[in-house]
Amino acid sequence: MEYIFSDKLASMKPSAIREIFKSLSDPTIISFAAGNPSPLSFPSEEMARIAADIFANNATMALQYGTTEGYAPLIEAVNARLADRFSISGDDDQTIITSGGQQGIELACKALCNEGDAVICENPTFIGALNAFRSNGAATIGVPLCDDGIDTKKLEETISSTPNAKLLYVIPTFHNPAGITSTAENRKKVYEIAKKHGLIILEDNPYGELRFAGEDVPTIKSIDTEGIVLYCSSFSKILSAGMRVGFIRGPREIIQKMVIAKQVEDVHTNMLFQMLCHRFMTECDLDAHIAGIRKLYGAKCALMLECLDREMPDFVSFTRPEGGLFIWCTLPDDLDAAEFVRRALEKKVAVVPGATFNADPAAPSKSFRLNYSMPSDEDIVKGIKALGEVAREMAK
Repeated sequence: MEYIFSDKLASMKPSAIREIFKSLSDPTIISFAAGNPSPLSFPSEEMARIAADIFANNATMALQYGTTEGYAPLIEAVNARLADRFSISGDDDQTIITSGGQQGIELACKALCNEGDAVICENPTFIGALNAFRSNGAATIGVPLCDDGIDTKKLEETISSTPNAKLLYVIPTFHNPAGITSTAENRKKVYEIAKKHGLIILEDNPYGELRFAGEDVPTIKSIDTEGIVLYCSSFSKILSAGMRVGFIRGPREIIQKMVIAKQVEDVHTNMLFQMLCHRFMTECDLDAHIAGIRKLYGAKCALMLECLDREMPDFVSFTRPEGGLFIWCTLPDDLDAAEFVRRALEKKVAVVPGATFNADPAAPSKSFRLNYSMPSDEDIVKGIKALGEVAREMAK
């Protein structure tokens, strides 16, 4: 039988990152391709204790249906941390708990975009967001990413020439895949441009707690006086990715439409894991836990940068992140990035091709993404040496 798929999904391709994961069943492959938090960052013992207590004393709530908006004590704890840590507050805003940050991104698009509308985003950007927008029938239009953030001149031009633009998606802090952090000046310009054109900003900040160098930069949401910013984040990178607990905060009117959409998708986020997150936030030392993750990732990032400085030829450039999980490497114009990725895999090293992160899926890329949170120190040293060899071989 010939199957006919919906227009929304017919042209979509599987995530290249998820496809790469399939090749990692070979234990001899060194993977720099993941976006996972390190298992060393999981507070397993504390979670086991809290879970046991929940099942002993509050099992009914953990196993029963909950409200779509989320577990009220967790929402309260999230709001308190957003106010204290990121200066995000406001009586006109509302927070809902989502099934990971990914759902927050998808719900925002579903609430604001009609089929055929456009989402403007940095180029490159997070593949999960691109697929969320595309699956809802929205076109993804990229604006070049510079060292200080999105190119604001090109952003202004793109918005002006895209009358059906409904959403601006940005990852200002420890960008995925580029690893950069937008400056405060860039963020203010982005906000003013969006305000001028009446465009909603979706600020994605899943890595904001993971700074191991430099100084914090205010979130775009913290300067939002007009109710045009949706702020999305999750517990994936600080507690557990597998729990799938995230949150999104923004103007109450928009959030209420997202609640309706979430009722259709999954009714509510997993109650047990919401309760676990709340108990960890209020009973354990979350700041000390995060400090340990920062120390771990800071050391791994420093090691990978040291190896890149030593092993990579001068014609390969790369970013120097102050936090997050990723380093973005770029080859010269005369080398083919897809060929580089293929040859690297032949040497048992997996990286993600840069074209995966393009707003235009048909556009080429000279870049590739490295992750330093997952591989061991030994694999970082060995793997970067192999990548350097590939670059030199291709240059010959």
